[in-house]
Amino acid sequence: MKDKMAFPLFTLLAVCVDVSAVMFIGAIQLTSSFINNTFILLWAGGLLRTCLLLFVSFTYPGSPAWMRGFEGVQTAVIHGLLYPVYISFLWACDRSTVELVWGWHTLQGCYFVCGYAVLALSLLLWKRYVPALLPTAKKQKTEQKGKASLQRLLGYMKPFSGRFAVVFFFVVISSLGEMAIPHYTGKMTDWIMNEDEPEAFNHAITVMTLMTIMSAVCEFVCDLIYNITMSRIHTSIQGLVFQSVLKQDIAFFDKASTGDIVSRITTDTNTMSESLSEKLSLLMWYFMRVIFLFGSMLLLSTRLSIFTALGLPIIWIIPEFSGQFYQKLSVQVQESLAKANDVAMETFSSMKTVRSFANEDGETERYRKCLEDTYALNKVEAAAYAASTWTNSMSSLALKVSILYYGGRLVTGSDVSSGDLVSFVLYELQFTSAVEVLMSYWPHVKKAVGASEKIFEYVDRKPDIPPDGSLTPQSLKGHVQFKNITFAYPKRPDTDVLKNISLELKPGQITALVGPSGSGKSTIVSLLERFYQPQNGEILLDQKPLLEYKDQYLHEKISVVSQEPVLFARSVRENIKYGKENASDEEMRAAAKLANADDFIDNLPKGYDTDAGEKGGQVSGGQKQRIAIARALIQKPQILVLDDATSSLDPESEHRVYSALQKNCTVLLISHRLSGVENADHIIFLQEGQVAEEGNHEELLAKHGFYEEFVNQQNTSIHRNTEDVTNSGQ
Repeated sequence: MKDKMAFPLFTLLAVCVDVSAVMFIGAIQLTSSFINNTFILLWAGGLLRTCLLLFVSFTYPGSPAWMRGFEGVQTAVIHGLLYPVYISFLWACDRSTVELVWGWHTLQGCYFVCGYAVLALSLLLWKRYVPALLPTAKKQKTEQKGKASLQRLLGYMKPFSGRFAVVFFFVVISSLGEMAIPHYTGKMTDWIMNEDEPEAFNHAITVMTLMTIMSAVCEFVCDLIYNITMSRIHTSIQGLVFQSVLKQDIAFFDKASTGDIVSRITTDTNTMSESLSEKLSLLMWYFMRVIFLFGSMLLLSTRLSIFTALGLPIIWIIPEFSGQFYQKLSVQVQESLAKANDVAMETFSSMKTVRSFANEDGETERYRKCLEDTYALNKVEAAAYAASTWTNSMSSLALKVSILYYGGRLVTGSDVSSGDLVSFVLYELQFTSAVEVLMSYWPHVKKAVGASEKIFEYVDRKPDIPPDGSLTPQSLKGHVQFKNITFAYPKRPDTDVLKNISLELKPGQITALVGPSGSGKSTIVSLLERFYQPQNGEILLDQKPLLEYKDQYLHEKISVVSQEPVLFARSVRENIKYGKENASDEEMRAAAKLANADDFIDNLPKGYDTDAGEKGGQVSGGQKQRIAIARALIQKPQILVLDDATSSLDPESEHRVYSALQKNCTVLLISHRLSGVENADHIIFLQEGQVAEEGNHEELLAKHGFYEEFVNQQNTSIHRNTEDVTNSGQ
């Protein structure tokens, strides 16, 4: 019973508050001497009624839920402002016949009762015909995300607020200058009709010319400053995205293609910048024009301005409905075309079957029916497009004719001059055009926001690897321990590459990893570089968890050379110093000598200044590997990882490289060559992600297991290669 009475009690309370508000405003109008403008009081009363209804809706416990949301705000606005809008319209048409009164006269007349009737009708029509325009939960979420992205984009402009203030100043001056032509055109019309002195006419031409030139100069300065500033913002955002991408974990690069990443950094940022810089400047420009144009219209004729403002929503709402219908038809046409394409693709892909059953005519008829359906929709679409275009043109034309008709009546009644009407019409043409530009360019700003959302996904993405550690010890022994490590790549989470593996790299020793492809050798290197995080177990470096070390420090102490090292399209000098940019030339040459690279580099056309080419294409495979080894050694790492890094070297060069390795450096060697493995201090044989055997060369051979089989395969391969060379020589 209490719930049933809640809504009637709320309605009664709302009506009582509304009546009290009307009487209160009427009392102010009758008794106050400081409010002489009843037009202002009219709108003040409407706003008061709106605010009171909203207050009751949001504070009264018995108010329905819909009154505390979007529909409640809509109801309060329609109800509170309906009377001021109606009276303002009547007043604009004929000021002498309208009495702007509140109080008992309002209640006594039909305005009050009709107001509730119109409110009910408005809500009914709104619910019946405008549900598609109301924001859904998904749309609201998207809009909120878009607003947040737009605010974030505007935040990047904050450091340049001084420049934008200057831009705004010139926009204002330029917009004011553009008001001169309609203004003086109207003035000259009056002067010509009144046969005034020609000096006034010449003066108007001079002033109009000067103001137009001033407007053009201000526009040039404004565009120059704005575009330079937006270019700086664009490069800043692009650099930020690039920096954010570089901070991502390697798993991110495994999942995202290089094309997608480059597209985000270049294409999306360009789309965002172009849409934002160009369209946002136009929005600002036309927004100021709308303000000044409507202000000029108000100065010429308040009634004509109100008449125009009330007519604008009509010419926008009608095309909106016709546009929605046309958009739905366009979707249906696309679906019909897609269906026809599916029929064609199915027929062509099954051509042998179609030919076998001699059903060419049947497939042709099937395709023709799809085309006929599309043609029928195309006819409706063409009619809808014509109707939409006609509606837009006719609604705009109707507004202009109405303004001319009403303006003509005002001229006849001597309320405005002929020149004022001419100026007003010119202002109105620019005003409606500027408003249309504002409405058409807003989607482009949304496009920029959409592109920025993709960009901010990269900027906001947090790497899956835990945050950077803080350990940066002065000295590092290079003692590495893998304890019960289980790991699967993010792309294949159900396939364990390493299975509860434990191994140790002792300081100052060369440890070799041997095993068939896919046994987990390179995965161990990736985990040591902290490219990935194991699912179980931990990796210790000098008895401290690897995650506790600062990332930059870690990669200064651990150097990796892979089988296919990547050289940059820079000089050999820059490639070697990439490992330590502040290294001296003496350090560079020392590293090159250790890598057995100094001799061949000196023989290059420009020595160390020779361009290595894209991905090192200007040097051979062996030379590329030696440059990469020099790049690793220049850091003087405590841990050196050679992942089949000498595969392209001849045995003599390989031996010289191994001999030059520092004894106080922990070396992890992955090689398919027996010559590199047999001299290692410790050898670990991996099989299916687990440690199958470990020991030195002699110990493993004595076990007659996997390692012995590996050695036999290597010896057999060497013997066959020797026979091939001998036979080819004969």
